[in-house]
Amino acid sequence: MIERALVRAAVAALWMLRLLFSLSPRTYLLLNAGPVQPALAAVGRLRARAVFLKGQARCPAYRRFLEEAGHDGRGSWDLGRVPVMTKENYVKRHGIAERCYDGTLPASGVVIDESSGSSGVPNNWVRSAEERRDVKRILMTNYAMRYRDRGCILLNCFALGPWATGMNVSMSLVDVGILKSIGPDQKKLENTLTIFGPRYRYLVFGYPPFIKSFVDTTAIDLSPFHMDLIVGGEGISEGLRAHLLKYFRSVISSYGASDLEINIGVETEMTINLRRRCAADRVLSRELFGRDTPPMIFQYNAATYLIESLPPDGELIFTIGRLRSAAPKIRYNLMDQGGVMTYAELGRKLAARGIAIADLAPRPSRFPILFVFGRADLTVPFYGAKVYPTDLEGIINGHPVLVKQINSFQMVSYEDEKIDRRLKIHLEKVKDLRGEMAPPQALRDLFFDGLVACNQDFREVTRMFDRGCVEVEVHEFGQGPFRDRDLRVKSRYVGS
Repeated sequence: MIERALVRAAVAALWMLRLLFSLSPRTYLLLNAGPVQPALAAVGRLRARAVFLKGQARCPAYRRFLEEAGHDGRGSWDLGRVPVMTKENYVKRHGIAERCYDGTLPASGVVIDESSGSSGVPNNWVRSAEERRDVKRILMTNYAMRYRDRGCILLNCFALGPWATGMNVSMSLVDVGILKSIGPDQKKLENTLTIFGPRYRYLVFGYPPFIKSFVDTTAIDLSPFHMDLIVGGEGISEGLRAHLLKYFRSVISSYGASDLEINIGVETEMTINLRRRCAADRVLSRELFGRDTPPMIFQYNAATYLIESLPPDGELIFTIGRLRSAAPKIRYNLMDQGGVMTYAELGRKLAARGIAIADLAPRPSRFPILFVFGRADLTVPFYGAKVYPTDLEGIINGHPVLVKQINSFQMVSYEDEKIDRRLKIHLEKVKDLRGEMAPPQALRDLFFDGLVACNQDFREVTRMFDRGCVEVEVHEFGQGPFRDRDLRVKSRYVGS
């Protein structure tokens, strides 16, 4: 009891100090300074401990979860000894009220979000008024620091309704600009741009596939419009960013999850330039991140989010150090693969290659680095290699013709009638495609050569099969495996 009281008092004092820093963009910039980062990390560890103690004492589901895992909390504090939460071992085994503090939903100010269901049956998540205010404050501060324009029209094209991202974006940014919540509806987006015209500045939010489909098929001349873009829900390749930059002044990705919260990490000028370098230099990408194709790279505030990367697969584990949340999120495994490093660690690794980190951006943030490859369970096994959706996305969006012809894709690994393993790639044409696509054999060669170039594991196992084991099948828009697609749910890239 005494330990909990002391930790809570210390965390409360630190939370008030952090609140003062985040009241304006100018004071928030102080948190970006290099000398402050070790202190922020220490604050994050203390807050994680406070959340653990509160969860152990007041959350029925979490207390039972610890007991079943044989964790009694005795001995010196070590977050690494705390069992890891997953959807399977925690969320699906305990009711939504049991996962809240005191075993009940807060009486007021609560919002219940629903995940997209892209990995199975949708789950529900409770957000308290306090945590929504905290997220809103962070989003508003980031917006003010980046765009500095209160006359901007914000067009929210994320899915609305119970889904977490769209509703939280609307609730968080309604006070900073002229907001219109559209959802992923191309006609409504086109009507809005037509009505208000190019005399306004626009900030568009949306899923990458929806935005790409919009710019590829709209009849509106977008060249007079001043538009910036924030995407989320899934990663983007540098090829897709380059394609979207033909229409938007800037393209930034934000990292979050309905399981946790939106905007955990955000791309900055430094991380975007670093990723571009790695895309052009596969050796540098392997040295920094262990793969030929660079991951998405973000920066995050270590005072709020304690992020770990577990061996051997680098699964990311998140602890949110917020005592005022409706439910504890302690060592939660999203099943995303990636890692973290401090700004100083990144600087040393780049310096070993003769690259000055300060050259990546004139005023870089010193917040720590979060890099994300994508879902660990969204890969296709093929002769011992793992083929990632990002591999195919990079091939498509890096090709000047395919990027305009392909709306989406799926991949599946299967055994044919001879029990030989094959990799099949389904391609969906853009709506009302004009002109002809390359024949299937030419497309097969393009994807085979692209995988050899971008995926080291695939390159190593090609001695075991010939290119005929890779197949490409082209479908009209909305046909084949793309039939009955729900725009509110993230695209499904792995078939069955």
